[in-house]
Amino acid sequence: MSEENENIQVSGIESKLTRITLIIVTVLLIFVGPTYIPYLMANILGIEYFVSIGVGAILFIIGIIMLIYLIRKKVVT
Repeated sequence: MSEENENIQVSGIESKLTRITLIIVTVLLIFVGPTYIPYLMANILGIEYFVSIGVGAILFIIGIIMLIYLIRKKVVT
């Protein structure tokens, strides 16, 4: 194999717009996921309180996983 083939990145986060979008989505999942989403689901949509808290917790976990991914890819330093 040549050295050019070894340096190809598969992640697809080379664009500044993609990096900024991923960071904004991650921050929204971490902060808005467990706070406003359960409120909207429980009070406005009328969904069960514990279901809305579960959805908020899942969104928070997804945000943390995305943050770890972005840190490992050195998008967030």
